[in-house]
Amino acid sequence: MGNREMEELIPLVNRLQDAFSALGQTCLLELPQIAVVGGQSAGKSSVLENFVGRDFLPRGSGIVTRRPLVLQLVTSKAEYAEFLHCKGKKFTDFDEVRHEIEAETDRVTGMNKGISPIPINLRVYSPHVLNLTLIDLPGITKVPVGDQPPDIEYQIREMIMQFITRENCLILAVTPANTDLANSDALKLAKDVDPQGLRTIGVITKLDLMDEGTDARDVLENKLLPLRRGYVGVVNRSQKDIDGKKDIKAAMLAERKFFLSHPAYRHIADRMGTPHLQKVLNQQLTNHIRDTLPNFRNKLQGQLLSIEHEVEAYKNFKPEDPTRKTKALLQMVQQFAVDFEKRIEGSGDQVDTLELSGGAKINRIFHERFPFEIVKMEFNEKELRREISYAIKNIHGIRTGLFTPDMAFEAIVKKQIVKLKGPSLKSVDLVMQELINTVKKCTKKLANFPRLCEETERIVANHIREREGKTKDQVLLLIDIQVSYINTNHEDFIGFANAQQRSSQVHKKTTIGNQGTNLPPSRQIVIRKGWLTISNIGIMKGGSKGYWFVLTAESLSWYKDDEEKEKKYMLPLDNLKVRDVEKSFMSSKHIFALFNTEQRNVYKDYRFLELACDSQEDVDSWKASLLRAGVYPDKSLAENDENGQTENFSMDPQLERQVETIRNLVDSYMSIINKCIRDLIPKTIMHLMINNVKDFINSELLAQLYSSEDQNTLMEESAEQAQRRDEMLRMYQALKEALVIIGDINTATVSTPAPPPVDDSWIQHSRRSPPPSPTTQRRPTLSAPLTRPASGRGPAPAIPSPGPHSGAPPVPFRPGPLPPFPNSSDSFGAPPQVPSRPTRAPPSVPRRPPPAVPGRPS
Repeated sequence: MGNREMEELIPLVNRLQDAFSALGQTCLLELPQIAVVGGQSAGKSSVLENFVGRDFLPRGSGIVTRRPLVLQLVTSKAEYAEFLHCKGKKFTDFDEVRHEIEAETDRVTGMNKGISPIPINLRVYSPHVLNLTLIDLPGITKVPVGDQPPDIEYQIREMIMQFITRENCLILAVTPANTDLANSDALKLAKDVDPQGLRTIGVITKLDLMDEGTDARDVLENKLLPLRRGYVGVVNRSQKDIDGKKDIKAAMLAERKFFLSHPAYRHIADRMGTPHLQKVLNQQLTNHIRDTLPNFRNKLQGQLLSIEHEVEAYKNFKPEDPTRKTKALLQMVQQFAVDFEKRIEGSGDQVDTLELSGGAKINRIFHERFPFEIVKMEFNEKELRREISYAIKNIHGIRTGLFTPDMAFEAIVKKQIVKLKGPSLKSVDLVMQELINTVKKCTKKLANFPRLCEETERIVANHIREREGKTKDQVLLLIDIQVSYINTNHEDFIGFANAQQRSSQVHKKTTIGNQGTNLPPSRQIVIRKGWLTISNIGIMKGGSKGYWFVLTAESLSWYKDDEEKEKKYMLPLDNLKVRDVEKSFMSSKHIFALFNTEQRNVYKDYRFLELACDSQEDVDSWKASLLRAGVYPDKSLAENDENGQTENFSMDPQLERQVETIRNLVDSYMSIINKCIRDLIPKTIMHLMINNVKDFINSELLAQLYSSEDQNTLMEESAEQAQRRDEMLRMYQALKEALVIIGDINTATVSTPAPPPVDDSWIQHSRRSPPPSPTTQRRPTLSAPLTRPASGRGPAPAIPSPGPHSGAPPVPFRPGPLPPFPNSSDSFGAPPQVPSRPTRAPPSVPRRPPPAVPGRPS
C-alpha cells in the first residue's frame, strides 16, 4: 500500500467515524489504537509529546495521568486541537490544551489524586504528525496516595486491561533504562494479553540517564530479554529541559545526536529514536488496514447501499424551493390522515405487537370499561332498598297504604337513570384522551418540521375538545330523554303482576347475583379464557400457581393448561361477588377475589378465591367479563361502616312485599335502560367525535394549517434534521471516496511481515526467577548484564564464548549460561548475523582507557 493512499484513506476513515457517531451509529472499521503502558514517571507522556511535537500534557511528580487520554493524530495543513467534550471549539494554544486536560480530569476525579476509567478524547490536527490513535494510560502504581482507594493497583490494572485486551490495540510497553527490565510491569501485562507478542513493542526511555560505563545495547539489539517485535530506544527531555522550556524540535535533534554519537548505539541509530518509533507504528497501521481491506470494502459497499435511498431524497434538496415545500406539506398532511385512520380503524400492515393502538383501546372503553362503570355504580343493594321503603312511606304519608304505589317506582327509576350520567361522561373523557394520544403518536413523523408538527397537533386537539363538548351535550340529552318518560308498556318490562309473583316466591338467592341478568338460552357460551394465578391457595402449598381459566355464563372452570384436557375444578357462579384485594408489597401481581354472599366456602375450605393478574388492566378486563356473567362488585363493606342502623332497620311484612315488588320492577326497567344506554353511548361517541375528527383531518386540516401560519414558517426544518441531512451527505461522500481509494490501492503490495517468534519465557517467570542479570554488586539497571566498555570494539568472538574479548581486558561479569538467540530477527531491519559483534566503530572514535574497567561497579 503506497504512502499516498494511506495518507488519503486514514483521514477518510476518521471522517466516516465522525459521520457515524453524529448519526448515532457505529463505524464498521476501527483503526488500531496504540496503548502506552508503563510505570509512573517512565516517560509515557513524553513519548506522546514527541509524537505531536508540542508540549501539551500535564506534568508533575507521582501519578499525573489519572484518566485515560485517547489521542487521535490527524495529518492536516493547519495545527489545532479539539476535545470531544468541547464540540466546535478549536484550541490553537497548546498550553490551553494542557489546562483543559487538567480541568477535565479534576472535574471527574477530584483534585486529590483520584482516578477514573472515563477517557478524555483529544484530536490533534497538524502537518507534523502521522495518522495514529494513541492512549495515554495512568502509570502502574502500588501504594495509594491522597484520595486513591486501597486497591489502586488493581483498579489501574483493570483500566489498562480494558484497552490492551482489544485485538486491534498495539501495546507500547515503556520501561526506563535505569530499571530492571526483567521485572517490568508493562511487559508482564502485555504478555498476559498478547502471548504471541504480535502486538507488543518495547520502548526503552532514559537511555541518557544510565550509569556511566553501562549501556542497553544487547536489549536494543533484541539479543537479551528479547521481544518478537523488539525494542526502540528513545531519549526524552529531562525535567531541567522542560523547566527551561526546551523546544521539542531541539530535543528531537538532541536525541538524534545522542544515538549517532554514542559508541554503543551509533550502529543502530537509524532504528532508534522517536521518528523511527512513529514509522514503526504507522507501518503496523498500514498492515492492519491492508489485512482488513477486502472485508472493509464489502462493509463499506453495504453501508453505501443502505443509505442510498435516503441520500437520493437529499441530493436535489433545495431548502427555499416553494414547490418542494408545498409538495412536502401536502404529502405529510395526507400521511398524517392515513396514519390516524389506520390507528383508529385498524390495519393489517405494520401491526404493532407491543401495545394497543388507539382504536383497540377505544374498543375496550366501549365494551369493557363503560359496562363495568355502569354496573359498579348501579348495584348498591341496601341503599336501594332503603330508598324504596322511604319512598313508599313518604307517598303514603300518615295513612297506611293497601297497594304498592307506582309513583315510588317512577321516583326510584328516575334517580337510577340519572346516575348513568357519570359513567357516560367518563367514557367520553376517556375516548377524547385516547384520540389526543393517537394524534400525538401520528405527529411524530412530522418532527422534522417543528412548527408543522406543533400546529397540526394544536388544531386537531382543539377540534377534538370542541367535539367533546357537543358529544357530552348529546349524551346528557339521551339520558334526559330516558328520564322524561318511563315506558311501562315496554315489551321486556315484567309489569306489576309478574313483579308481585316473583316477590312472593321464596328465594334462596339474592336478586343481584346471577339472577339479575338475562342469560342467553345456552348458559355454556364461553365469555372469556385466559391464564390466572390462584394466589391464596398456592401459598399453603409453597407458592402460587397459574391455571387456564374458562368463564361461561354459569361457571368458572380452571384447567392444568390451555389444552383444556385436565380440569381441576368447576365453580358455579350463583351468589358470587367480586372484590378488590390490596396488593402485597412483596408481590408484583394485581389481585381480585371471588366470595359467596351467603358466607359459604367458595372452593374447598376457602372462603375466598384470590386470583392474580400481571397488570391492573387485566384485572379490570376480567371484572368486566365477570359482570357479563352476572358476578358483580361488592360494596357492602363500605356501607357497613357508614351507617350501622340501616343494617338493622325493620319492615312489616306488607311493606317488605311492596319493597320487593318495586325492587323487581326497578331491576327489570333498569335492565332495559342499561341495555339501551350501553348501545347508544358508543354510537353517539363514534358519530359525534371519532368519525367527525377523521372527516375534519381529511377535509379541513390543510386549509386551517395554511390559514394559521405562513408556508415557509410551517416547513422550516429543525436544526437536528438539517444536521442529519448534512451528516448523511457527508458520510455518503466519504464512503464513495473511500471505495475509490481502496479500488486504486494495489493490494498485491507486500507489507512488513510479522517477525518470527522468540523465546520470551523470561517475561512469564519474571516475578519468580529472573533470567541471568547483573551480579549482586551492580546497580539494578536493565543494562546490567549488557554493559561493556567502549574500548572493546573491534573483532570479537562469538557470543557463546564467555572468554575475554580481543584487544580488551576480560569482562568477568558477562553471564556465561545465557544462550544465543540465533532465530530472533530484528523486526526493524537488524542484520541477521547475530552471533558476531559488529565492528562498525570508526577509528576516530576515542576509546575509553583500560583502567576505566576496574572502576565500574562490580
